[in-house]
Amino acid sequence: MTQHALIMLAAGIGIPVLAALNARLGANIGSPAAAAFILFIVAISATCVVMLVTGPQALTRLSGQPWHLFLAGFLVAFYVLSITYVAPHFGVGNAVFFVLLGQLVSAAMIDHFALFGAAQSPLTLMRAGGILVMAAGVALTQMAAR
Repeated sequence: MTQHALIMLAAGIGIPVLAALNARLGANIGSPAAAAFILFIVAISATCVVMLVTGPQALTRLSGQPWHLFLAGFLVAFYVLSITYVAPHFGVGNAVFFVLLGQLVSAAMIDHFALFGAAQSPLTLMRAGGILVMAAGVALTQMAAR
């Protein structure tokens, strides 16, 4: 496994943990929005430390970037707010199942059409079949848990 694969495996492991922890915090304090806010305060603090260590000079190039690239911040806020609200009612496993399903579909479309500067990887019949098998596998894990 490459270094990139290991990093992404760790990120994947972290997503349901993040969902469970933040959902519990939101339930404990009675506000998913406040829990998400605290999550972002911690996240921006950690990100700031990493940026300062690795070199903040990249910030000088922000002004020349297309506006649509900044929409990612809204998407991460939507994810955190929605998972923090939904997970206590729907279950972490169910919530993450639908997140994974959405990720499989959107990743395939982004790669197929080379959107946002991504490397193009056409959606072949074999690749579509693999995505369907992955989706079925995730669905089976949820059905088996009931």
